[in-house]
Amino acid sequence: MSEYRQTVRGSIYDYPRYYDLLFGSDWKAEFDFLEACFQRYCSRPVRRVFEPACGTGRLLIRLARAGYEVSGNDLNAAAVDYCNDRLERFGYPRSAVVGDMADFRLARKADAAFNTINSFRHLPTEAAAVAHLQCVARALRAGGIYILGIHLEPTEGDRIQDEAWTARRGHLTIHSYMWSRGVDRRRRMEHLGMILDVYTPTRHLQIEDEMGYRTYTRAQFRSLLRKVPELKIAGIHDFAYDIDTPITIGPSTEDVVFVLQKT
Repeated sequence: MSEYRQTVRGSIYDYPRYYDLLFGSDWKAEFDFLEACFQRYCSRPVRRVFEPACGTGRLLIRLARAGYEVSGNDLNAAAVDYCNDRLERFGYPRSAVVGDMADFRLARKADAAFNTINSFRHLPTEAAAVAHLQCVARALRAGGIYILGIHLEPTEGDRIQDEAWTARRGHLTIHSYMWSRGVDRRRRMEHLGMILDVYTPTRHLQIEDEMGYRTYTRAQFRSLLRKVPELKIAGIHDFAYDIDTPITIGPSTEDVVFVLQKT
């Protein structure tokens, strides 16, 4: 398929074009679910939307084009530049900033916020997670919602150990493989490995990455929420993104989308 192969070790977040394709290829299901949540769970019309850890803004650009006022933050400057360049290219303000999702304030409060693909679990400690939720609560108007998607650690049954998927756009193809290297339950940290095989007509680039995700059982996550009483659970769904099919979390549940409402 290619004439030249190169292998590098680094963060997938430093390759925003590849990251955006890989995690943005199924954006429509997430986008439709967000809008359905705005309608069902928010007590006010949603006009202003914020995404902590926004990355490349794969959903922010779609929301902007749908008429919402959008903003976001992320620690990775390359991803923020990619996000802002795309917003600007379509005529919208460069509204993403380099910032910590556990330490931020918005100049204007949002009606809704979202974080749908486990970025929340990058926060390494309970204190950081509490700080993040407090920042979100402070950033939302009363009656606003925060849509938070995470993988919980099941307490019964087998847990998902690996995942593979492929995304294509034009002459660019990316095969990805992510696997668990193990869980340190004392420190509540899961170590993940990830390989991206990036193909163009003349090149094969392999990117090897390692990541650490904080773990949460259902009890641990509910304990966390009790520390931020301004946010209450309004709905619980899964990664099928079906607004008409809420779920009940059981001991084997892994994929969860919490809809939290600001009181």
